Amino acid sequence: MADDERLPDNAFTPLEPGARYQPVVAAGAVVPEITGRSIAQGFFWSVIFSAAATYIALKLGQGIESAIPISILAVGFSVFAVKFLQRRASSLLENVNVLAIGATSGIIAGGSVFTMPAIYILGLEHRSSFFQIFLVPLLGAMLGVFILSPFRRYFVRDLHGQLPFPEARATTEILVAGKRGGKSAIVLSYSAVAAAIFDFVGPSMKGWADNFSTAAIGVLSGFTERIKAVFTMNTSAAVMGLGYIMGIRYASIIMAGSMVSFFVLVPVFAYLGRFIPGAITAGAPPLAQMAAGDIFAQYVRPIGIGGIFAAGILSILKMSPVIVQATRQAFGELRRLLQGKGADGGDVRTDRSLPMWAVLLGIAGIAVAVLLYFRFSVMAGNPRATSIAVVATVLTLVITFLFASVSAWAIAMISITPVSGMTLTTLIVTAVVLAEMGLSGADGMLQVLLIGGVVCTALSMSGSLVTQYKIAYWLGATPRRVELGNLVGVVAASAATTAVIILMAKVYGFAPGPLHPHPLPAPQPNAMAAVLRGVMGSAGAPWLLYGLGAVFAVAAQMCGVSGLAFALGMYLPMELNSPLVLGASVAWLLQHSSRDAALAKARHDKGTLIASGFIAGGALVGVLAALLKFAEDSWHLTLVPDLTTLGGVGAWLAAWGNWVGLAVFVLLAAGMYVDARRETAGS
Repeated sequence: MADDERLPDNAFTPLEPGARYQPVVAAGAVVPEITGRSIAQGFFWSVIFSAAATYIALKLGQGIESAIPISILAVGFSVFAVKFLQRRASSLLENVNVLAIGATSGIIAGGSVFTMPAIYILGLEHRSSFFQIFLVPLLGAMLGVFILSPFRRYFVRDLHGQLPFPEARATTEILVAGKRGGKSAIVLSYSAVAAAIFDFVGPSMKGWADNFSTAAIGVLSGFTERIKAVFTMNTSAAVMGLGYIMGIRYASIIMAGSMVSFFVLVPVFAYLGRFIPGAITAGAPPLAQMAAGDIFAQYVRPIGIGGIFAAGILSILKMSPVIVQATRQAFGELRRLLQGKGADGGDVRTDRSLPMWAVLLGIAGIAVAVLLYFRFSVMAGNPRATSIAVVATVLTLVITFLFASVSAWAIAMISITPVSGMTLTTLIVTAVVLAEMGLSGADGMLQVLLIGGVVCTALSMSGSLVTQYKIAYWLGATPRRVELGNLVGVVAASAATTAVIILMAKVYGFAPGPLHPHPLPAPQPNAMAAVLRGVMGSAGAPWLLYGLGAVFAVAAQMCGVSGLAFALGMYLPMELNSPLVLGASVAWLLQHSSRDAALAKARHDKGTLIASGFIAGGALVGVLAALLKFAEDSWHLTLVPDLTTLGGVGAWLAAWGNWVGLAVFVLLAAGMYVDARRETAGS
C-alpha cells in the first residue's frame, strides 16, 4: 500500500444499503502503528504545541487545533527519514499515532487555559500549586476519553457521510498525500519563521505598535473622547493566521458582535453618563469619567458573558436528539456485553476500541480520583467537606456527559466547539448549587473553578477525539490505540501547559495590577472570574447585563447567525477580532482567485499551510519572549533591544509606531496572498 494512495470514493458520502466502508489500510493488513518513532514524535510535538496553544489562548481567547500542523510535520519527518537518515518511511498508522499523542496539546490548552488562570485573577494562587493545576486537565482529559468512547460508532460509522468533519478531512488528506507532505512541511516551516520574526520585532522589540488604534490618531481624539467609539486591530501574524483558517463567515459574525459592543453599546453607556452623575456600580467611577476600554470591561463585557451562557443553553437544546441517540447506542453496547454477546464489531481490528468494562472502570476510577481531589485538595477543613465533594463530583460527571456529544457534534459539523460557553454555563450552574449548600468566598470560588476546569478539558477532549476517531476510521487505524495514545499524551501536555500558565502569570499576569500594568488579555479566565465574583463573592452578579446578552444571542440565532460566535465577538476586545477578518478576507480572495476550481483550491490549501505556520510561529515566539522577559526581570539583564531607544530612528518609531504597525500588517497579508497565489493546480 503506497502512502500516497487516495481515499475511497465513498469516504465522504453516505454508504449504499448493505455496503461497508473499506479504509485505506485494510483491517487484516500488518502495518507498523505504535512504534518508538511515533511515540517520541508525539511526545515532542505535544510539549511544543502545548506551549504554543497556551500562549495563543491567553492572548487571543481562541484555542488552536494542533492536528493539522502536527500531521504535516509527521509526514515531513517521514520524508526526512527516507532522504537523509536512510530509514524507512513512516506508515500512515504511525502518523495517526503521532497525531493521537501530539494533538493532546490543543486539548489541554483549550481546557486548562480557559479556566486555571482565573486562580491568579481571583488572588487564589496562595491556595494552589503546580500539582493542583496539573491534575485538573489531566483528570478532565482522561474523563473525556472514557465519556466519548461509547459514542464512537454513532458519530463515525452510523453517521458516515452525513457529517462533514472538515478538520478531520483536511488532516486525513495531508496524511494520505505523503509525497506532498515534505513540500508542505517546508511551507509551514518558512511561514512559521517569518511569523516568529514578525511578532518578535513588533511587540518584543517595539518595532511598531502591538495594536493599531484610532484613539492614537490626533485628529480623531475629540471624537474618541466624546463618543467613546474606538477601532483597534492587533498586528500579530498569529491572529491573522487564525482568521484565515476560521473563514470569512465566522470571522464576520465575531466582528459583528464586536462592532455592536464597541460602536453601539460603549457609546450608549457613554451617552447615558452625561445624565448620570454618580457611579452605577459600587467602587466604579462615574460613567462620564470612564474611558472607552473601562466602559467595555465594566458594563459591556458582562453582556457578552450572558450571550455566551445563552448560546450554550441553545446548543444543549439543539443537540438533545443527538444526546438521546448516542446514549441509546452506548447502553445498547452495555446490554450486549451483559448478555454475553460481546461488543458489536469488536472482533475487527479497525473497529476495536476500549472494551466497555474498561470504559466503565475508567469513568469510575476518574470519578473516585475527582472526589478525593475535591475532598482533600480544596475542602479540607470544611465541616461539610464530604457532602460538598460528592455533589461537586456528580455535577462534574453529569455536565460532562450532557455536553460531550454537543462538543463532538459541533466539531464534526464546523470544526468549532463552544467550549467557552459550555464552561461558563458549568460555572454558573455549579456556583448556584454549591452556594445553596453554603459554600462561598475563596473556598467556593476555587471549588467551582476546579469543576469548570475538569469539565472544560473533558469537553475539549471530546471535540478532538471525535476528529481522531474519524481519521482512524477513514485510514484504518485501531481506535483502541488512538484512545491509549490520548491517555498517554495528556500527561506531557498537562505538565507543559501548567508550566507555561505559571510562567505567564509571573511575567505578564492576567489582570491589571501594580506588578502587571499591561497583562495578557486572558479573556475566558477573566470571564470565569467575573462570574464567580458575582455568584459566590460579595459584589453581586450583574444579572441584568447577563440577561441583555442572552437576548442578543437568542436574536442572532433566530436570524440564522451563530449566537455563540456573535456573543464571543461581543465579549472579546475588538483588537483581537478585527485582524481575524483581514486573515479571513485573504482566504476568501484566494478561494475566488480563479475560475479553475482546482487551481483556486490549490492556492487556498497553500494559504492554509502558511496560516498554520503563522499561528505556530507567532505563538512559539510569544512563549520565547516571555522566557526572555522573565530572565531579564530575574537577572536584571537586557536581552531584547528596545528599538524606540535608538536615537532618531527610535523617536520616529515611537511617534509613528501606530501607522507603521498597520502598514506592515497589511503588507504581511498581501505577502501571504501573493505567495499562495503562486501555487499551481498540479503542484
